[in-house]
Amino acid sequence: MKLEGIHHITAITADAPRNVDFYTRVLGLRLVKKTVNQDDPTVYHLFYGDDEGSPGNDLTFFEYPGAPRGRPGAGMVYRVVWRVGGDDALGFWEERLRAEDASARRADGSLVFADPEGLEHELRADASGDEPLLADHPEVPAEVALRGFDGVRAFASDAEASRSFLQDALAFDARGGAEWEARGEARGGTYALDAPPSERGVGGAGTVHHVAWASGMNEHPEWGRLAAAGGATPTPVVDRFYFRSIYFREPSGVLFEIATIGPGFTADEPLETLGEALSLPPNFEHLRDRLEQVLTPLPATRPARR
Repeated sequence: MKLEGIHHITAITADAPRNVDFYTRVLGLRLVKKTVNQDDPTVYHLFYGDDEGSPGNDLTFFEYPGAPRGRPGAGMVYRVVWRVGGDDALGFWEERLRAEDASARRADGSLVFADPEGLEHELRADASGDEPLLADHPEVPAEVALRGFDGVRAFASDAEASRSFLQDALAFDARGGAEWEARGEARGGTYALDAPPSERGVGGAGTVHHVAWASGMNEHPEWGRLAAAGGATPTPVVDRFYFRSIYFREPSGVLFEIATIGPGFTADEPLETLGEALSLPPNFEHLRDRLEQVLTPLPATRPARR
């Protein structure tokens, strides 16, 4: 039993309209689900990804309007790493991001930049062999488009404290140093731990809340048992309607989720119109009138290719 790489990554924004503009217009992703935080339904949970809303290319945000800017520190993911086609793609994105006044720097065959709230991203040439997960965008040719997640980097005061848990409990493969890969039959995703800054981390806008790893539909009992045997404290299974999840912290403090591949975002709306209207899981539908009055109005996004 192996995890199929990263399912999704969830971060925090204080400004949903600007967030939508950056991730759909600038980065060329599709808004594939406009729903609510199921633990606090008065705020958005926005999902960006490829045209199919596939696990492996789902960057998601909780919106807390006016939230102060956060600062990543020990026990927090600080960088999202994406796959792109190669040097031509890095050049395309360097030019596009600088045209948007987003600072971007080339280093070691990659491009590092931050979103408007400071969330750090890195683009790397895709050497995975995995199927590219692409979103169609009129200004982003398919050959340079984001192809899905390569991994995440997090800060850890003692990376060695996580090694046995990652390798023995979660069956991550060691890649040298403090870096591992979760690779299943179809996809893989990396997890790297780096020395933290001296300042304590603070959650807030522009920081990552958790990283979710992808599993089969019926594997939660075994993953929960393995995580507990490794010293974590997994939650019971939580039904998020679009997927089911368990949560726990790995020894370095980073919040992990294991989320199922399915049922998926077409559970309540057709593929062609994903993300165009507010979607609410059935147990939140009775709140629709109230929520539509308090949620932040969002700009229209381009439809996917029809």
